[in-house]
Amino acid sequence: MLESLYLNLGQHDALSDAEKALLAGAMTFERHFATGQDIVASGSRPTYSTLILDGLAARYKVLENGGRQFTSLQVAGDFVDLHAFLLKTMDHGIVALSPCHVIFADHSRLRAITEEASHLTRLLWLDTLVDGAIHREWIVAMGRRSKTSHLAHLVCELFVRLQVVQRTNGMSFHLPLSQAELADVLGLSVVHMNRVIGALRKVGVVNWANHTVTILDWHRLQEIAEFDPTYLSMMREPR
Repeated sequence: MLESLYLNLGQHDALSDAEKALLAGAMTFERHFATGQDIVASGSRPTYSTLILDGLAARYKVLENGGRQFTSLQVAGDFVDLHAFLLKTMDHGIVALSPCHVIFADHSRLRAITEEASHLTRLLWLDTLVDGAIHREWIVAMGRRSKTSHLAHLVCELFVRLQVVQRTNGMSFHLPLSQAELADVLGLSVVHMNRVIGALRKVGVVNWANHTVTILDWHRLQEIAEFDPTYLSMMREPR
């Protein structure tokens, strides 16, 4: 059940059987969320951290005028709110963008891991550092990349993250987002979002149909995106 978590953490450094057992022992109960349902509410004070076993979710903020901005996408193997273990109060929400199957890690058991398993603690810490690195890339993309480059970067990022947790099929992956939801990622209108997708199709780097993205020219897509995966810390080395 936790294979996606083991793959996610294991891309950075080897996980021992004992560490996998500690992670499994921290889990309490599972739950399923429907598309559009909040997994974690803004302002809540969770006593557990939520791991996605299957599905796609997003961190988001909502303005007083009702405008919504997604600040990251979370895939299988991601803790959506590991930071809540220390921050306590959530300053943003987590919404299911597809049917999501999750499992909860009790904070008291996570605390025990930090006291008993230093290497595993460092890997969990690294997981939150990669979250921060992803946020930096998203800020750069939002502020300085062209919208075509921004979307290309998002496609590259999602592909390599999903590949790690074995959720790709060749050069294709499932992306169950509407154009309105993609617009909330890139900060665009739906009409502009449609044009940006069309621009990537026109240069022949992706095929996008029925919520499936197929990368036709990975190297050209990387060039358009100026994608460098260093920020994802995917090299396996001692941590």
